[in-house]
Amino acid sequence: MTQTKPLKAIGILCAVVVLAGCGGSMGIGNGVFGGGARSGPPSDAVIEQRKNAPPQARARERREKGTIWDLFDSGADPDVTVEVNKYIWNAALDVLKFLPIEAADPFSGVIVTGYGRPPGGGRAYRATIYVQDPALDARSLTVALNTQSGPASPATVRAIEDAILTRARQLRARDSKL
Repeated sequence: MTQTKPLKAIGILCAVVVLAGCGGSMGIGNGVFGGGARSGPPSDAVIEQRKNAPPQARARERREKGTIWDLFDSGADPDVTVEVNKYIWNAALDVLKFLPIEAADPFSGVIVTGYGRPPGGGRAYRATIYVQDPALDARSLTVALNTQSGPASPATVRAIEDAILTRARQLRARDSKL
């Protein structure tokens, strides 16, 4: 009976030390997650100071991420919005529907697909599409197309871009009739 009490005490002490090392509230050391120096996202004053810092200091700070909260602080202006042309976006999804979508972010305009074979085709392709402008224009669209053996030919990439832009124009014409 007397031997279990010291073992429990040692177990509790070990748990406290482990939690403190992980950035718990005990304040021992910096810990894995940055310790107790800051317990939340950066304040407005810190964000303003970072914005006004010279480029060299900002680059050094990016390399020296200290806490878990610093990983999420990109330094980008949260009020800036990226607009994506909805017709090009939908046309890209429509034209490349034979490719499995791995990631799609309509806010940044990026679509990443996995490998897939076109109907009636023998070669497998993977695509990354970037819609970077709200205008229905060829400059708004960038397509990177790969095969399993390397990049696809420029003629194939151009054909995919043309098919997406043609489909986008069809979608806009259909909406204008409503």
